[in-house]
Amino acid sequence: MSQIAQLSEAEIEDRFHITGVRPVAFMLAGFARDAVPFSVSFRAGSEMLLTTLLDAQPEKGLLIFDCSGSNELNRHFLQSEHNVFVGRPGGIHVQFVTGRALEMLYGGRKAFSVALPKFLVRLQRRETFRIDAPVGRPLQFFGRLSDGRLLNVPVHDISVAGLGTTAMNPPEGLASGEHLANCHFALPDDKHELFFNATVCHLTPNVGRSGMQQWRVGLRFDDLPSAENNRIQRYIARVERERHELLA
Repeated sequence: MSQIAQLSEAEIEDRFHITGVRPVAFMLAGFARDAVPFSVSFRAGSEMLLTTLLDAQPEKGLLIFDCSGSNELNRHFLQSEHNVFVGRPGGIHVQFVTGRALEMLYGGRKAFSVALPKFLVRLQRRETFRIDAPVGRPLQFFGRLSDGRLLNVPVHDISVAGLGTTAMNPPEGLASGEHLANCHFALPDDKHELFFNATVCHLTPNVGRSGMQQWRVGLRFDDLPSAENNRIQRYIARVERERHELLA
């Protein structure tokens, strides 16, 4: 059984839903900028069109995207009340649902517009088991950006492949693909810190249950020595064992 299948609906919402007008619009605008292709299924999945997002406008609450090359398909789509968008930017599954579309002109050509979705579902690839970092013994990540600025953020979750961190105000210009040098953090009760280089995998806006804006910054270990990898595995096993003992 996959880790996602073992989660409750509340846990799925907390981990994988991006909510809030501006975070949703920010994410969709990035997909438009990168010309990420999306498939849209409608009429109970009996029809599908391929499209590219053109713009996300939070002030108007609109998402704008390309029409299909088929006039008949476009006509059917305009009659649909429930449309499911699916894309895989960077190999990550992204999905959202919209209501009925309207036809409009955008940049001098025909396009569709819909109300911005209330949330996006973004399912990360989880090739390795990861755990949430214990709140009582928080982990703190340190790394250097390419321009020498320090990135210092708390760790949200950890695996042998990388870290999930949370930033209230990420450094300006931080983006996916950026390489961070001289990274380090300390595991609780360990005498020596772990040192490595890392790559930013994603920078995702997120609105917590309190309504406060946060950013999830995913980091991948680039050159973690096998001995340090083993230290993380032992730490994960110890935390899981302690959690099971509390529930026993």
